Amino acid sequence: MTRHFTDIDDLSADELTTVLDTASELKAQVNHGEREPLLERQTLGMVFEKPSARTRISFETGMTQLGGHAIFLGPEDIGLGEREPLKDTARTLSGFVDCAMVRLFEHDDLEELAAHATVPIVNGLTDNAHPCQTLADLLTIRETIGFDSRVTWVGDGNNVAQSFVLGCALAGIDLTVATPEGYGIDDDVLERAAELGARPTTADDPERAVADADAVYTDVWVSMGETGGAEKRIAFQESGFQLSEQLLAGTDARVLHCLPAHRGEEITDAVIESERSLVWRQAENRLHAQKGLLSFLLDAH
Repeated sequence: MTRHFTDIDDLSADELTTVLDTASELKAQVNHGEREPLLERQTLGMVFEKPSARTRISFETGMTQLGGHAIFLGPEDIGLGEREPLKDTARTLSGFVDCAMVRLFEHDDLEELAAHATVPIVNGLTDNAHPCQTLADLLTIRETIGFDSRVTWVGDGNNVAQSFVLGCALAGIDLTVATPEGYGIDDDVLERAAELGARPTTADDPERAVADADAVYTDVWVSMGETGGAEKRIAFQESGFQLSEQLLAGTDARVLHCLPAHRGEEITDAVIESERSLVWRQAENRLHAQKGLLSFLLDAH
């Protein structure tokens, strides 16, 4: 049966460990100047509705390091759902490539592609979820502060946050999610986290939420293509949700951000450039975590 990766909880806890272990092994090889061609002669199709620097570069580089090849397919190349039904695109891609990474707006479109594809479909981002980012987040946390740590999400309950909630539940991380009223995690995601064994603590006071945290994670307040940005920024700013030196005063918390960062909005320049920051390690780990995932899905680990 074809395995897809539409969200982080498509993996079991044991499978998550396998993916992260493989990622760590492959990262160590690169750091020692070695590259094992686990995916030699295999091709990854990369379908983009939304642009991204990190997603494209990390997947393309990852396939190269694994001995395979990646093909970039932008909106003008495919025109998802415009020139032909999504199910036809899924079937066609399945005849050409060994795996497809798709970065889309609508999560339902991802599910439609997965329903008809006979090769693994990887969620490179949808409006609902960003599980590849969560893999990099968890790899970074495991490398630095460990899964027995306390982590706080501060900001919008967006797609990155929702996959992170599920990832922390799988990994057994003690997570607190602090969001302004009306911007929290979807109820169905909280229920899925509970079924995985670890529903996060929710809060609306960022200062109290970060007080005992070993790491604090934030993201942009207004996502790509989202409307009503000005009003939302004011609400978050006035509620004290900016990740600043003042908010983190008195803590030793490390800092995570999935990038790109709007410096001066959700995070200050001083914080992202400080010794607290794990942001650049986190960004690099997109490459290694995704190599671990591709190796797992294509049964090459």
